[in-house]
Amino acid sequence: MSAPRQRPELSVVIPVYNEEGILEESLSELCTGLDGHGLSYEVLLAENGSRDATVAIAQRLAAQRANVRTLSYPEPNYGGALREGIYQARGRFVVCDEIDLCDVDFHLRALARLRRGEAQMVIGSKAMRGADDTRPLGRRLATRAYNGLLRATLGFSGTDTHGLKAFVRRALLPVVASCVVEHDVFASELVIRAERAGLSVVEIPVKIEEKRAPSVTLYKRVPRVLGNLGKLMRSIHGPSTAATVPERATAFDEDDAP
Repeated sequence: MSAPRQRPELSVVIPVYNEEGILEESLSELCTGLDGHGLSYEVLLAENGSRDATVAIAQRLAAQRANVRTLSYPEPNYGGALREGIYQARGRFVVCDEIDLCDVDFHLRALARLRRGEAQMVIGSKAMRGADDTRPLGRRLATRAYNGLLRATLGFSGTDTHGLKAFVRRALLPVVASCVVEHDVFASELVIRAERAGLSVVEIPVKIEEKRAPSVTLYKRVPRVLGNLGKLMRSIHGPSTAATVPERATAFDEDDAP
């Protein structure tokens, strides 16, 4: 299917993996909410290695909606799919969303700050004062422990890195290109490197109400997360290298000025 004719203001990038159970309903709710506020947007469904009907459903939805596009990353890799979605995004602003969240309220609040130039990146924090995290206690504690580890080892100054975030695409492209890890830790690296690059990063509280249990358990995620954190620490504390942004990532940037 061809992309929307006019370049949208906002690109919503959503990695999806084995989401046949909630994909159609969640996308419909998201688009209805965004349409209700008159936004110019596109949704990129960044499928990665799904073994169920996710690909077929995503392709059907893209055929039905002019502002929905799909891409397929060759393996189950949240970070890889998210990175590729950011590169292929056409909007001036990008929101990284989750298919089990699709929080339109966050989109609106973050977009308002980006439009006013108050920040170049806005993080939806589920751990800061004012947030409402309804996940099980074990996952809430894991979030706090993980971000505490990021603060202790990498100088992270905030309360959350993984989940909802919005940013000015052009400002973040060199940061995206400099990231060295993928999977879950890519989302954290993106925030940490944005801070270290001197970009303006702010947090706003969000309410988290997931529509289904995580597709990967904490037990399976922890070893990979720790391994990628080690790789990230070696990269950040070692010699720095210049990042080269792929040509396909800059194809839509010639008219990024407000």
